[in-house]
Amino acid sequence: MAAINLTKIQETAPRLVSLYRTAGHALSGHGLEDLRAAVHLVLDHSGSMKPYYKDGSVQALADRILGLSAHLDDDGVVPVVFFSTDVDAATDIALTDHEGRIERIAAGLGHMGRTNYHLAMDAVIDHHLDSGSTGPALVVFQTDGGPTSRFAAERYLCKAAKLPLFWQFIGFGDPDGRQFDYLRKLDDLAVPDKRAVDNAGFFHAGTHPREVPDAELYDRLLRDFSKWLVDARARGIL
Repeated sequence: MAAINLTKIQETAPRLVSLYRTAGHALSGHGLEDLRAAVHLVLDHSGSMKPYYKDGSVQALADRILGLSAHLDDDGVVPVVFFSTDVDAATDIALTDHEGRIERIAAGLGHMGRTNYHLAMDAVIDHHLDSGSTGPALVVFQTDGGPTSRFAAERYLCKAAKLPLFWQFIGFGDPDGRQFDYLRKLDDLAVPDKRAVDNAGFFHAGTHPREVPDAELYDRLLRDFSKWLVDARARGIL
């Protein structure tokens, strides 16, 4: 059963009804229809991301994540971290005020800098620890390229493997581009030599991420997450 029912979605966020229904089908397909989990969204705000904010791709992703989160968490809110050289903002998006929310936040952030994953990862980890939650969390981490500090990103991912956090990286941009070589490597870090459990996944959304069908996006978001849930429970992380 979903954390937030369809009636409430129809009342508070009618434009998300289709996404909510599609997310529900995807969760059922992975045997996760009764799962309760926190959902976080991390958004790349580096200079090269400007076209994706302008064409609505980032807002579209945020709406999709809200549609998924409504099944997993009953507060109707998704914490969001915008990052570039530093953490540009730590805020949230909500069912009750989702339309145009990303554009409004981004408009107040100013300069779009370089790409530093680890600072955003640190912000998510701090948020999780401060919440006191022991339940699982899905962190949807969107970016259009590798980080400036690769060693730091790897170190944070490995350190976070002992926490109930799963990091699902989504690449915006050319699927065959070398800019994603690092994320491919990060996805394949050795277990248990490097990290306690495989706590990350990666997939491309392509150069036109809005065109990825909702059902496909949700399936890709949940595919590795569902495997991690089994492993994390077996290793006592959950």
